[in-house]
Amino acid sequence: MVWIPGGTFLMGSDEHYPEEAPTRRVTVDGFWIDRHTVTNREFDRFVRKTGYVTVAERTPDPAAYPGAKEEMLIPASTVFRKPKHRVDLANHFNWWTYVPGADWRHPQGPGSSIKKRPDHPVVHVAWEDVEAYTQWAGRRLPTEAEWEFAARGGLDGATYAWGDEFTPDGRWMANTWQGEFPIENLNQDGFEGTAPVGSFPANGYGLFDMIGNVWEWTTDWYEAPAEISHACCTSDRADAHIPRKVMKGGSHLCAPNYCQRYRPAARMPQPIDTSTSHLGFRTVL
Repeated sequence: MVWIPGGTFLMGSDEHYPEEAPTRRVTVDGFWIDRHTVTNREFDRFVRKTGYVTVAERTPDPAAYPGAKEEMLIPASTVFRKPKHRVDLANHFNWWTYVPGADWRHPQGPGSSIKKRPDHPVVHVAWEDVEAYTQWAGRRLPTEAEWEFAARGGLDGATYAWGDEFTPDGRWMANTWQGEFPIENLNQDGFEGTAPVGSFPANGYGLFDMIGNVWEWTTDWYEAPAEISHACCTSDRADAHIPRKVMKGGSHLCAPNYCQRYRPAARMPQPIDTSTSHLGFRTVL
């Protein structure tokens, strides 16, 4: 973990998506934070010690989802699937698929495995799962303000976690999407999908992957203007009124032509009952 000294910083942005505004001065106390997101290896240790079963591995309670189709009430999670041709970007169901058998051990569904990815961030973890892990570890999740303060690395008001230029001197600083989302990923940063933690330069506080790779849970309940520009990064159930937490940082699916949320100020709502293939977490003390 890394010690982050307390301080006051400019939180949010007035120059991008409406849910990030307005910018305001916020003060946080000092705290310790994981140098990188929790990995498959670390989550596996937790599961082996406790026997914990994640939300994606359980059969949903029909009482919690009145009117749900019976075939949807099975152990499953949400996986990104690249379309074979251009699709309507206003409909995120064109690339998000509810996959039976997808979970943290099988991130792309049955037949996939994390055996060769121990140092990749654990994904397919719902809010209940990350709470269970943090309680076991004697830690907690960061607040949105703590997370953003840490992500900025001491660069108050900068666009990115490393400054105002996305690729300084042509160097890729985070695992994001290059090309036309969602049909073409040029892999110019070296990765399609998640990358091992620490594959890109640390920010000014020595923290890795605060931007890109996977979105990260925070403790804050989501509050924002009623309209969000588009639900690029969340796959909420259209008819279910599920509480949402703030997730931060963007992921490997954030692209210049869609969802430019690979910035400390960016934020999106995530239903607490939902896990996905591009959402993980890190802990604080």
